Amino acid sequence: MKNVTDSFVSLDYWPSAGSFGFNTDILATNLINLSVVIGVLIFFGKGVLRDLLDNRKQRILNAIRNSEELRGGAVEQLENARARLGKVQTEADEFRINGYCEIEREKVNLINSTYKTLEQLENYKNETIKFQQQRAINQVRQRIFQQALEGALGSLTSRLNNELHLRTIKANIGILGGMNKKTD
Repeated sequence: MKNVTDSFVSLDYWPSAGSFGFNTDILATNLINLSVVIGVLIFFGKGVLRDLLDNRKQRILNAIRNSEELRGGAVEQLENARARLGKVQTEADEFRINGYCEIEREKVNLINSTYKTLEQLENYKNETIKFQQQRAINQVRQRIFQQALEGALGSLTSRLNNELHLRTIKANIGILGGMNKKTD
């Protein structure tokens, strides 16, 4: 094996004019190989790389367009939602104001009806008091009249004798007879 390696090592001493040989200088061969590989890649891979980059560029642009359309739709939906929110808030404020106004009206109506009811109760109370006073007065009058009548009857019976009794009857008959003539 040493002979094979020696033969390659000895090739490096051969003159390069018209002959083929191997270069064993690693730094020089890597640069040449690398430049050949890069050249081949650029020549053959240029179209493939351009196609890959163009496809990637198109996908990015499509994604940007789609995101712009989605953003536009989202902005439109946001504006619609804000408009609906404003409308709902306005309606809620109207309901709240109307509710407060309705509550105040009901409160005033309740107070007024309560005052009317109290006034009616006060009138009923006053009428009841007047009625009870009148009734009490009538009872007192009846009692006084009854007592006066009993007293008068008592004094009449004690003072009345037969002669006075007959005279009183005759006087009353005369009065009744005179009244009877006037009505005819």
